[in-house]
Amino acid sequence: MPSPLSADRSAADRPPQRGTVEALISQTRRLRGDIDAVRRETADEERAGDPELRWQRALCDLAAHHLDGLGEHLDQLRAGLPADVPVDGPAELSAGAPAPARPAAPDPGRAGSAEWNLLNDEVTWSDELFELFGRRPEDGAPTLDELPSWLLEEDRGLLSAMVTDCLVDGKAIDGEFRVVRADGAVRTVHMMGEPVLDADGATASMWAVLRDVSELRRSQREVHETRDFLRRERHIAQAERRLAVELQEAVLPPWRGSLRLPYDGPPAVGLAEAPGVLDLAAHYLPSASSALIGGDWYDAMQLPDGRTLLSVGGLTGHGVTATSGMAMLLGALRGMAVAGTEPGPLMGLLNRLLDASAQPALGSAVCCRYDPRERTLLWSQAGHPAPLLFRNGRGRALRPPEGVLLGAVADAAYAQAEERLEPGDVLVLHTEGLSPRRTTPDTDPGTERLLELAPRFAMARSAQDGVRVVLEEFGGEAREDDACVLVARVGC
Repeated sequence: MPSPLSADRSAADRPPQRGTVEALISQTRRLRGDIDAVRRETADEERAGDPELRWQRALCDLAAHHLDGLGEHLDQLRAGLPADVPVDGPAELSAGAPAPARPAAPDPGRAGSAEWNLLNDEVTWSDELFELFGRRPEDGAPTLDELPSWLLEEDRGLLSAMVTDCLVDGKAIDGEFRVVRADGAVRTVHMMGEPVLDADGATASMWAVLRDVSELRRSQREVHETRDFLRRERHIAQAERRLAVELQEAVLPPWRGSLRLPYDGPPAVGLAEAPGVLDLAAHYLPSASSALIGGDWYDAMQLPDGRTLLSVGGLTGHGVTATSGMAMLLGALRGMAVAGTEPGPLMGLLNRLLDASAQPALGSAVCCRYDPRERTLLWSQAGHPAPLLFRNGRGRALRPPEGVLLGAVADAAYAQAEERLEPGDVLVLHTEGLSPRRTTPDTDPGTERLLELAPRFAMARSAQDGVRVVLEEFGGEAREDDACVLVARVGC
């Protein structure tokens, strides 16, 4: 049965225009080139030992670092989701999606500078760095020996190793660690620096630029966690879809092509033209999204008394829940029909079964019992499109007896009606969702369009020809839900 779809999408929900992303990538690359030019200039003049040029060089390195990350993210935005992440399916994250907390901090992303003079033990911090650490300038800047005490214990070894490599081996500093601010907040800090040598080549001081990258890392974690969540969701959806397909294939009738019921004569007898015998064919039409496996069914079987059971129907929902509910309902329908229960009372029992089910759902169905000797059709319906009867090039919907959706009202009563068929008649049973177009809320577009095919059904020489007529009309459409059609032709 079709599910409601929202047609409204705000501008903020729409994917970015490709041209806009390309323009951003071009601007980022130009800016990256400009920064590289400034870095080359500062590298040429830095030998003079100008501290301002060192500061500019450090900021350029930091800016280049972040522009590289920005370029990578824009490239990913242009490429779209990876191949192993679904795009039809869920377009939005479910309520279970991870939502990392966003810790508050003053001016996230602020950078500050520091220099530790090894000759006179003087420490110089910028105002921005004091603010980053949540420390008052009047309390003074911590020495290199005191600095690790501001870090989480598990990160102190990393800082000590970087400082040792810088002071002893002259290596540049480039690493991250977590700082515990004076107010107790934990921030992630990216540190870049290098030793400053004296005239004799010995290390005189160490300078560094420290930047709060907590929000940047939080965003990266959120991207990674969201990507991993989508992958898990996709794997679960794939497994559920396979199970739903296998369950559907196991429950729907195994016959393909035409089926002739009842069959009492030898194989040589041409039962397609035997009076009263039904020539049957059916087809399942999937929805436009292969991920939406619904609970629609069609069925035909010969009963012990020589009569024929015909039914179509569907449950709300999709996936394993819908197909398992359909399997339960169709099994019960077959069992009660074999036991001789007439269509009306049978619908009432199905309604009670669905109402008492552990998985509440609504369903619609048509159940018919055909007597080939009298060529009479006894049928009942539960909120479902009525069977369509085509005779002499004209079609009409049978007048439906009273009946509400299965599972909607406990102990609902279901009436039944009888229709006498004639040789050459074509009976079409179908589920909702056959056509995506709905003219008014009270009409089924599939019914209206099927009735317009009356001249083509009159030319059909078999039930399989009738199914082909339906597929030529509806098969190529992008329907919102799956659907079933069953065609029965009365032998002449």
